[in-house]
Amino acid sequence: MPLALNLTTVGMPRHSSTSWWLAECWPRVFNKLIRRYKYLEKGFEEEIKKLLLFLKGFTESERNKLAMLTGILLANGSISASILSSLFNENLVKEGVSAAFAVKLFKSWINEKDINSVAASLRKVGMDNRLMELFPANKRSCEHFSKYFTDAGLKELSDFARNQQSIGARKELQKELQEQMSRGDPFKDIIAYVKEEMKKTNISEQTMVGIMWTSVMSSVEWNKKEELVTEQAIKHLKQYSPLLKAFTSQGLSELTLLLKIQEYCYDNIHFMKAFQKIVVLLYKADVLSEEAILKWYTEAHLAKGKSVFLEQMKKFVEWLKNAEEESESEEEEGD
Repeated sequence: MPLALNLTTVGMPRHSSTSWWLAECWPRVFNKLIRRYKYLEKGFEEEIKKLLLFLKGFTESERNKLAMLTGILLANGSISASILSSLFNENLVKEGVSAAFAVKLFKSWINEKDINSVAASLRKVGMDNRLMELFPANKRSCEHFSKYFTDAGLKELSDFARNQQSIGARKELQKELQEQMSRGDPFKDIIAYVKEEMKKTNISEQTMVGIMWTSVMSSVEWNKKEELVTEQAIKHLKQYSPLLKAFTSQGLSELTLLLKIQEYCYDNIHFMKAFQKIVVLLYKADVLSEEAILKWYTEAHLAKGKSVFLEQMKKFVEWLKNAEEESESEEEEGD
């Protein structure tokens, strides 16, 4: 692999610093070559992958230079993030070479691009959920990853990895929830399981009620006819309302659920006319309080379908306000 080996063995000009040479000269050379000879693109990436498998053969200084250059090449699109798979080599991981190399690489990459660009590149090739593999199995935790890269000055990468793990945990939880519902598991068992998972993965009640709503609404095949789907939805939600109630103990959770319902009814056009009936049902089932509904109506609603849903809710909101005033009046008379 003559081209690849020259990345670290070539001499630097006497008048240039290493960082200037790596940042300005080599990437330009590679880009010009690849633009001119497109067939080199795939071959070049494969050579980089092979080269990274032999990191132990280089000195620490050479590895640092290579990491810096690799980060720049990733930033300018000369290679894809799939080359990171070489860093998951068992021997490199075991001896800590992979993690140390990744620090230099990501610093260089993020210095050229922001974390959002880096994250997009990782997702594109499915590397966003594999970063933990830079560490041995006994250290493969979000806590260890976060501390290691935060201490190295890469907090934004630590935050990204933590967020990815949280997303993965939520997806797994939703999948398990849907399986439990399809099996017809008792609600008390489902609630107990979910609350335990919330503790383990540090999922908030606001996040959980959104997951629960999605799971409940995904557990049935909906009628395509608008005039029939409302009745079906009310019957379905009446059955599953205890699951939603278990995760709306806070006002913010209730508001989150209302926003999820609004979004769902807007995104699924057959449900546009069902919004008010769903809200009323969940109010009667003690899932939603009048305070949360009034807050949603006056200030906290989404823009999606706003005029349609506010009009649907107008009479019910007026009824809630009148009931609240009557209650206050009765309390004053009692005093």
